[in-house]
Amino acid sequence: MNLKNALTISISMMSFVALAQLPGAPGAAHNSYTQQINGTKLSFEMKAIPAGQFVMGSKKGAKDEQPAHQVKLDAFWMGAVEVTWDIYEPFLYKDYESTHSTSAVPADVDAVTRPTKPYLDMTFGMGKANHPALAMTQYNAIQYCKWLYARTGVFYRLPTEAEWEYACRAGATTSYSFGDAASELKDYAWYKENSGGKTHEVGQKKPNKWGLFDMHGNVAEWTYDQYLPDFYASAKESPVLNPVAAPDKLYANVVRGGAYEDLAADLRSAKRAASDPVWKQLDPQIPKSNWWFPEAPFVGMRLLRPLVPPSKAEIEAYYNKPVIADY
Repeated sequence: MNLKNALTISISMMSFVALAQLPGAPGAAHNSYTQQINGTKLSFEMKAIPAGQFVMGSKKGAKDEQPAHQVKLDAFWMGAVEVTWDIYEPFLYKDYESTHSTSAVPADVDAVTRPTKPYLDMTFGMGKANHPALAMTQYNAIQYCKWLYARTGVFYRLPTEAEWEYACRAGATTSYSFGDAASELKDYAWYKENSGGKTHEVGQKKPNKWGLFDMHGNVAEWTYDQYLPDFYASAKESPVLNPVAAPDKLYANVVRGGAYEDLAADLRSAKRAASDPVWKQLDPQIPKSNWWFPEAPFVGMRLLRPLVPPSKAEIEAYYNKPVIADY
């Protein structure tokens, strides 16, 4: 990747967007909405996030959070909560999808490649109903978005790292979306001090000012970006428009938000973390699974829907990017 250009590139693929109208409501405003998963009784809530500018990173944080810099983003919608097993399992298991469908599974939906069935319980005994789905690879997360597109006709994807931090902050310039006091974190997040070493049902703590729950803690969340420690230093313009470090390697990719077993400092809005091959260390398969991180029961995902529609070719390029074999 050319670091000099990476931040300033606003590649059309990453302005992936769905219609400015709400589903079934031509001409409607950019408002929050509930997405029905067609052919099922399942749905999820999306919150409208306004276009805007913010300071990304931290002057006081780790070296990879510096320099703090101005970023400008287009508007989008973001999932009110992390993707739960309730809406993830129909993608995971064909028989489960058939059981929970109100009509025959359409051929284009059935044609989406599903994950290989994991060889262990991927809930790790922490709970399933309304709990965040976890331990999927970034590739797995993107293929779930593809399944949703086949089901709903609406383009969903992973947030970029910049979009994630902007949504997490919700206008705040402090360490957390609610301020700097870690003592208040218990009201907003499940983390090491209060989680009991496990995930919890989503939406049980206070949301941030934009109505997003569990942006701090519970499970860390995938972004689309490659993890580059000095990525922020490559910014040559201010503000940087819609930055993204488009991934071209399997490792490492950026995860954000911290998880149930992390310390308060790891839940800060600016904190960056990276995927690691050790998350598959005990995977007995050769080559290792493209779908699962059996040693990462702390990573999940949250959906994003951009505002401006992409072309069909751009959508296909995002969903059908060749898988990179693990080692």
